[in-house]
Amino acid sequence: MTGSLPFTISKTESFFDKFSEWIGDVFYDILPEAGFELRDEQIFMAFQLEKAFREKKVIFSEAGVGTGKTIVYLLYAICYARYKKQPAIIACADERLIEQLVKKEGDIAKLEKALDLNIDVRLAKSRDQYLCLNKLDPFVDGDDEAYHAVYDSLPDFVHEGSTLQKFHRYGDRTEYSSLTDNEWANINWDPLQDCLACSRRHRCGLTLQREHYRKAADLIVCSHDFYMEHIWTKESRKREGELPFLPDGSCVVFDEGHLLEFASQKALTYRYAERTLETLLTRIMDNDIREKTLNLMEKAIFLNDQLFIELEKYSEASRASEKLTVKKAPSVSRIAEDLLWTLESLQEELVFESEMFVINDYNLKIVEEYLDQISYSLTLFARRSVGINWLEIHNGEKTLVIMPKMVQEVLRKEVFSQEKPFVFSSATLSERKSFEYMANSLGIDSYLSFSVESPFDYEDVMNISLRDYSKAGFAARAQYTIQQIRSSGGRALVLFTDRDELRSFKSLAEGEFEFPVLFEGDAEISKLVSRFQNEEQSVLCSVNLWEGLDVPGSALKNVILFALPFPPNDPVFAAKREEADNAFDEVDLPYMLLRLRQGIGRLIRTSTDQGEVHILLDRTLDREILEKLLDVLPVQPQNSGSSDLAAGTN
Repeated sequence: MTGSLPFTISKTESFFDKFSEWIGDVFYDILPEAGFELRDEQIFMAFQLEKAFREKKVIFSEAGVGTGKTIVYLLYAICYARYKKQPAIIACADERLIEQLVKKEGDIAKLEKALDLNIDVRLAKSRDQYLCLNKLDPFVDGDDEAYHAVYDSLPDFVHEGSTLQKFHRYGDRTEYSSLTDNEWANINWDPLQDCLACSRRHRCGLTLQREHYRKAADLIVCSHDFYMEHIWTKESRKREGELPFLPDGSCVVFDEGHLLEFASQKALTYRYAERTLETLLTRIMDNDIREKTLNLMEKAIFLNDQLFIELEKYSEASRASEKLTVKKAPSVSRIAEDLLWTLESLQEELVFESEMFVINDYNLKIVEEYLDQISYSLTLFARRSVGINWLEIHNGEKTLVIMPKMVQEVLRKEVFSQEKPFVFSSATLSERKSFEYMANSLGIDSYLSFSVESPFDYEDVMNISLRDYSKAGFAARAQYTIQQIRSSGGRALVLFTDRDELRSFKSLAEGEFEFPVLFEGDAEISKLVSRFQNEEQSVLCSVNLWEGLDVPGSALKNVILFALPFPPNDPVFAAKREEADNAFDEVDLPYMLLRLRQGIGRLIRTSTDQGEVHILLDRTLDREILEKLLDVLPVQPQNSGSSDLAAGTN
């Protein structure tokens, strides 16, 4: 029965004592009888988590590939949610991975069948994962059949003007999986949508989905980004009379928890889009406002245009990143200061306008809130040096981004001060067997921790080959990759660190194979992953699936790492390097080795899996770095025969 515990507790018995007994039955009897492998590492993890739930503490749960850690934390989350009568929050690394958890062949479905449970699990996706009806409208008048298909798929109640009697959820990105990421960006929600004032708000897919997931009994699955956005906006939404994005959870699990710090920074980030100011001000310029106010508006719009011209002029591209590094040239700083002063003056004048009642109160409130945010963003950019700044340009639209460097104090206060279990789950949480770096960076003062190795015998099931190429050897790396894909008859995952290299490889690979080659960005990612898993000879090429991808069985026999995953030379990592005593040893190398381990971990997901990993190296790679790389490989690489470097690894 939904909502009931899978074991009975009398009035004199403890939940945790009975739960512990049931966990033993599950792992020693029920799951093995249902065809699950009995893994000592998994059982050890299960009883380690018990203390964290009893004491309502943070626990770093580092468990190697194949441990079955997802099954363990799901059992705890479901039962604890039913015990506390509050849903558990499962926060995955990003939007691409939350679908993995609830797919029909995923761990939740397996548990439902094995334990005869009906698990109420609902997805809470970020706002940009939903269709915006207002943004779709202009495209319906065009000739693009893709957008016509989206419009034709809308439920009838979207177009009706009467009170809703019956409705169902719609508008999720996965429903339009054939759209490319660029096509989707034209019609999805974005920060400039005034949702509160929208006449279609109560027919909006985003609104309906939010009402749906808030009623979950067992699990709400979201991304790290969305959870942190919930945390940062919770109090302000309450002040505005709105519900927080998420209900209070009984516990929180951070899957791939080593990535939470960046999600926290991202959630605190201020984004100032070029068109925001003009869009806001033109909304109220037609009112009967005073000439002084109108002149300030026109001046603000002019300075805004000049600022973004100068920002683009003094920005430089970053390697393997879409973030443009902003140089604060004197002209940039001067215009930013002028714009800030103008906006502050405008805000004072709008106070007088509000007293004259010539502007609609609601519209004025929206404008004032946005002006506050823009002014604060410009203050951080122009007058303080505590943030990380960069410029993004997408389809000609420019956005200035200001991100905080440090988030631990905010996390300590807003997240980890809560008296509830927080579980960090990942194969890579510790640094040289210590969890202190992770705890300090997240503002966690007290925690439990443990590590268990993978149960797999990699020597018997995995071969690793190293190949080295010159820095300019893209064509040679691409040809080697094509040869290896042919050799394995498809069944390959190719991981890139650079979107430009992914696009270049796509151009070379077209027409080379008789089986499907799938590229991230060409369709919604969960559709691509599903095709990759179910079309056995297919190939998947990705920039973002170094972690979290779970494709067991014969669909994946070959993992090719097109380059070592060093961090991009973008403003975020530049700031991290500035904070470090030894930037390469403290930032670049740990990031690369962790991501390398994650990428290799995509290959072997069950005890019956086997295959090859090919790692393509830069020929100038320092010998000391190579030795550190070899130390983290699960097996000794075989002689690739490509050069002295590769031969020297045997």
